[in-house]
Amino acid sequence: MSRVGKNEIKIPNEVVCTSENGVVAFKGKFGAQSYKLPELVKMEKHESFIKLTPKDTSMKARALWGTAQRTLSNMVVGVNAGFTVTMNLVGVGYRASVTGSKIVLQLGFSHDVEYVLPDGVTAKCDKPTELSITGSSKQEVGQIAAEI
Repeated sequence: MSRVGKNEIKIPNEVVCTSENGVVAFKGKFGAQSYKLPELVKMEKHESFIKLTPKDTSMKARALWGTAQRTLSNMVVGVNAGFTVTMNLVGVGYRASVTGSKIVLQLGFSHDVEYVLPDGVTAKCDKPTELSITGSSKQEVGQIAAEI
């Protein structure tokens, strides 16, 4: 069984953390995110870190404890430094370009494939075959990369 939940979540000086009615919010240079803590998890907020503990010893409480810890930890990293996924397009004639908040892919079809990026996520094309997706949410950046 994993014991990831017992790790403290360090909060850098650049990140502002607030907690109200079971909702934890983080704000940093890459944006803001919030998370509603499960009722089976208790949070203790200190000056420079957050500590989570399960309210009881049930299997569900322990599972939610680790999940909540990892989610909050990813949020702190996301609003402070952001997450980036770099993809390489492999294929004859495969190309990508970014125009505003839209990714245009040339993948051998008779038409270009366009992918509209949601708010808070940016894309960059250093080379025609290399695409980088950046955002503050690890889940959202990974989901967009998987869809593309």
